[in-house]
Amino acid sequence: MSIQTESTAREYTQTAPRAGVIGLGMIGGAVAVDLARNGRTPTVYDIRPDAAAGLAGVPAAAASPAQVARDSDVVLLAVVDADQARQVLCADDGVLSAAHPGLILVLLSTVAVPVVHELAQTCAKKGVALLDCGVTQAVPNGLVAILGGDDATVAGAMPVLSDFAKDVVHCGPLGAGMATKIARNIITYGTWRAVHEAATVVESAGVDPAKLITVVEDADPGGTTLFSWLRNQLAAEESTREMVPQVRRLMDKDLAAAQELAARNGILVPLVDAARANGGATLTIPQKESHE
Repeated sequence: MSIQTESTAREYTQTAPRAGVIGLGMIGGAVAVDLARNGRTPTVYDIRPDAAAGLAGVPAAAASPAQVARDSDVVLLAVVDADQARQVLCADDGVLSAAHPGLILVLLSTVAVPVVHELAQTCAKKGVALLDCGVTQAVPNGLVAILGGDDATVAGAMPVLSDFAKDVVHCGPLGAGMATKIARNIITYGTWRAVHEAATVVESAGVDPAKLITVVEDADPGGTTLFSWLRNQLAAEESTREMVPQVRRLMDKDLAAAQELAARNGILVPLVDAARANGGATLTIPQKESHE
């Protein structure tokens, strides 16, 4: 539950909230530079005293997370994991030791969803509102903020978020941003595994894996294939549902051929095996809800 009111959110929007960044690694450093570039020079902190050196427009690090909290209205937390987040929040010189009314904490670190709710409860005891905000790199440049939290708190943080993110996607209530970032990572790492298995199989057949890259990129330069079936499922059209048996036969046939080629060359392809075994569930098209 947010402690922010709509009037507080409007006040922040109108008064250009001060920003702070804790953790100046790959993500936090990029966020701090983008904030400075857009005229919202942040107060920053990192356990490495010289972490801000070389970050264009970013001032020297503050003495503690507490100082960042005192000098900020929106604090962006970009540490490595849950344990570091707890330490930054709860230490004697941590963020919560210097919390002031209206302070918003935006968690950029990727953690488990239950940890998001745990940290939010810890913050709420000190009158601090928390948003979960997975961050991913956009192509060709910029960051995408994947946000979870209530509307009023999101509005309070939005001026700061908009200064570093190319796009801010509000996915739903607290935890929704983190769940969406985790799901995006499933796609990333799962795709890497799929490409690994495909490249290993094609190389075992005497083909340079670079040829596979050429074929895939030439056939689908926009990458539309990746979400093609999910879009069909979301649309839930009857015409797509009628396609399922034929697509299922093609999927099973093609994955069986992949298993045969891999087996003949002594290659393990667990993702292919799982894709074939779960093909029916993968292709299921839900029934549209009736509103009559």
